[in-house]
Amino acid sequence: MKTFNVAALAAAGLLASFASGASAADLGGNCCADLEERVAELEATTARKGNRKVSLTVSGWVTQNIMWWDNGHESNVYVFDSGTTIASHVKFTGSAQISPGWSAGYVLHIEAIGSDGLGINENQASAPALFSGDRRGVQTLQSFWFLKSDQLGKVGVGLQSQASDNTAILVDGSGSLVPANFVQFDYGFFTAQVTGGGAGPIWIGIFGCTDCNGAPLNSVRYDSPTFGGFSVSASWGEDDFWDIAARYAGEFAGFKVAVAAAYSESRDGTPGTLVLQGENTEFFQIGKYVQHLATGLFLYTAYGKLESDDDALLPDQENEFWYIKAGIRGKWNPHGATVLYGEYENGENDNAPNDSEGNLWGLGVVQEIDAAAMSMWLTYRHIEGDLEDAWGDIPLEDFDYVKFGALINF
Repeated sequence: MKTFNVAALAAAGLLASFASGASAADLGGNCCADLEERVAELEATTARKGNRKVSLTVSGWVTQNIMWWDNGHESNVYVFDSGTTIASHVKFTGSAQISPGWSAGYVLHIEAIGSDGLGINENQASAPALFSGDRRGVQTLQSFWFLKSDQLGKVGVGLQSQASDNTAILVDGSGSLVPANFVQFDYGFFTAQVTGGGAGPIWIGIFGCTDCNGAPLNSVRYDSPTFGGFSVSASWGEDDFWDIAARYAGEFAGFKVAVAAAYSESRDGTPGTLVLQGENTEFFQIGKYVQHLATGLFLYTAYGKLESDDDALLPDQENEFWYIKAGIRGKWNPHGATVLYGEYENGENDNAPNDSEGNLWGLGVVQEIDAAAMSMWLTYRHIEGDLEDAWGDIPLEDFDYVKFGALINF
C-alpha cells in the first residue's frame, strides 16, 4: 500500500543530494534543471493526486491458483483466480480533513479476474466473474463516499460491503483465510457425480448457502467508533434489505481474540436482487478466532443459518452450516510466518422435496514471504455428499482436489 506524493519524493531527492557531500560551491548552473527533470520523471511514473486536499492511496493484490481435481469419473488440472470478493483487484482510497475530528473520503474497488473460481466446473476450465458477465471479469466491486467523525462514527453511501458482508469470515486471523474458508470458492459449481453414472446437483447446492450475504450492494452503512475493542455496524440497501453486526477484537491473558456476528433480512425485493441471499430471507452468522500468542496455536469456528419463506429462488428453504479450522502459526524460517492447519465443514440444505448434506475435511500449509508481501499455499480437500429425494437416497462420488497458489500484495 503506497500513498504517492511527488513533492515529498522531490524533497527527499534534494536532501539526498546534499547528504552525498555536495556544497554550495559545488552547485553549477544546471542544478535546478536537473532537479526539475527528476521531478518530471517522478510525475510521469507515479499516480497523480486530483488535487492538494484529498489523498490518494493505491493498493490491492494479485492471486492465482493451480488445482488438480478428481470427481470420481474424471480428473484435470485448472489455473484460476480466487473467487470474486477475494480475487485479484486494485483499490483506490483517499480522504481529506474537513475540521478537527471530521473527514470525508472515498473507495473505488475494481476486480480484475482472469478466471473466477466460483464458476469453474468439470466442463468449464475458465469462467467469467460471477457478477460481471465479462469473460475477463473486470467489475466494480465497491464505489462509495463516506463522512467520518472520530466521536460519532462513519456513514458510507454507494456500492459497498454492507454491515453483514462476510462478517463470520473476516475474523480469521490465522493467515490462511484466502486459501481455506467455508465458502465454496473453488469447487462450488462442480457437479456431484452419481455413483454408477449420471449427474447430481452442484456442490454448492448440496452444502446449501454458506456465504449467503457475501457480495457488496448499493446501500447506506453506519459504523460506530471502537470502544474497548467493541464496535457495531448497520446498513440498509436495495429494496428493503437491512442488517446489523457487532464485533470485538482484543488481547488478554496471552490470547488474541476476535468475535463477530451479524443478522440480515431481505423483504419484498425483486427476486435475485442480492444474488446470494434472495428475497424474503433471514440470515444469521457468527465467527470466532482465538490464538495463543506464545505458542501460535489457533482455533477458528463459524456458524450460519439461512431461512427463506416463499422466495422465488429459494422456496421454503433452510440452510445451516458449521466450520472449524485449527492449527499453529509460527516463524520457523527467515522468510516469514508458516501456518499449518486442518479444517472440517458440515452443511445441510433442507429444500423439500430434496434434502442434502455435505461434509468437507482438509489440510494445508501457508508460507508468508515478508520481503515480497506475499503468501504461498498448498492445500488438500476431500468432499462427500448425501442426497435424498422423494424416492430415497442417491449415492454420490467423493470429490478431491489439491491446490497450490499464491497472493502478492501491492
